[in-house]
Order: sequence, then structure tokens, then C-alpha cells
Amino acid sequence: MTPGLINANPVVHETKARSVRQESTDETSVDEFDALEIFEHVRDITDPEHPYSLEQLNVVSEDAIDVDDKSSHVTVTFTPTVQHCSMATVIGLCIRVKLMRCLPPRFKVDIRVAPGSHASEAAVNKQLNDKERVAAALENPHLVEMVERCLQEREG
Repeated sequence: MTPGLINANPVVHETKARSVRQESTDETSVDEFDALEIFEHVRDITDPEHPYSLEQLNVVSEDAIDVDDKSSHVTVTFTPTVQHCSMATVIGLCIRVKLMRCLPPRFKVDIRVAPGSHASEAAVNKQLNDKERVAAALENPHLVEMVERCLQEREG
């Protein structure tokens, strides 16, 4: 147990089996983005306080992702492991940065804390979806280093 952790003993869940997508043989068809594809991008993000993925901690799930490819809109709702998680904004920032890197720029991405899952839900949601606040956070070298650490590919 590491002193100072908000949730020193998190519950670790089984991970979902990776799905293998069938590639379309029709070169004229356009594959639409869906919740599974977005989940595949964010599931392996490492928690800022633990060596576990957001999927293992049940912070993100495919069911909590909404994709409207036609209107280029993605909403990811995540659930912190504790109500007073001080890392909720960092987790949301990691999800946002990962999707900024993976999705075409046409997408508008909303990151939200699951309703009732955080004591400062409205403040966290506001911070994560304000372009100026996100830009300012990404100018902070300490925060950027933390985000990069969380986004590093994990050895399986």
C-alpha cells in the first residue's frame, strides 16, 4: 500500500477480450467509427496512481461511450474509482489527448464523469470540456509528463 493514494486498494476487474474486426473488401465503403473502436483506443490508458488500465479499474467501458459518426461527435463517460478522486481531471485529460491523437479532427469529443460518481462532477466536466482550460493544462510540463506516462503502451 502506497501512502497518500486516494484509493490505495482498488478493485481490479477482468478485461474484455480484444475483438478482431473484419476488414471490408469493398474499397468504396467507408467504415464508420463506433463505440468499440473508441473503447479500443482508451481501454489501455494507465491510471495515474496505479499500474492498472482504466478498463481494469472499470473506469471506462464500451457501454459508456456514445458515437455519432454522421455528426462527428463522441462522448466518453468515465467513472472514477472513488467519489473524491483527485485524479479525475487527469484521467479525463488522458482520454481527451488519446482521442485527439487517434480521431480525425472533424470529431467533437466530450469527456464526462458519470452522473453521481464524483463529488465535484460539474466542475470536473466543465474543466474537461473547456478548450482554454485543456490548452492551459497541456502547457503544464508536469501534467504533460503525467499524461504521457499514462498513455505509454503497456507491455502485455
